[in-house]
Amino acid sequence: MNVTLLAIAGGIIILGLGSYAGYLLLQVKKQTELQKQHQALAIEKRNANIFDNVNTLCLAGIQGQCDLSEISIRVYNIMDFVQGDERVDFEAEYPATSELYHVVKDMARGEERQNLPKRERMKQNLTRQKAESRLNESIIEELKQLQKKVKPLNNQINIQMI
Repeated sequence: MNVTLLAIAGGIIILGLGSYAGYLLLQVKKQTELQKQHQALAIEKRNANIFDNVNTLCLAGIQGQCDLSEISIRVYNIMDFVQGDERVDFEAEYPATSELYHVVKDMARGEERQNLPKRERMKQNLTRQKAESRLNESIIEELKQLQKKVKPLNNQINIQMI
């Protein structure tokens, strides 16, 4: 009788511990799913912010408010941070912008450019201007395409005061 009673008590303890372990596994699974949802939401929010910035840059490039070489550097680098399904292969989809980026990416900028000898600065300017003038129309068309592509993906809520 004592052995039977101990076996029943042991079975109840094992059943209780098994149920508790199952409950904990279920909680871990829920927490993992919640973390994935939060991560997806964070990626979506980050991408929306990137697309908003790219949209502004495209608009500036289309309207001629900024040099196309500067636009190509900024857009190429910013779009590299896009995550998930919205990631863009710039080399394949926007070849002119990519080509201009590769021409000017290693050129000196800012303070570094000011410290260059005048002849070197003029040489870089000439190279940049030749590439910009050759690729001008293609890049503007690509910027228009990119702007159309990122605009629907930018799902931020715009609130306007009336």
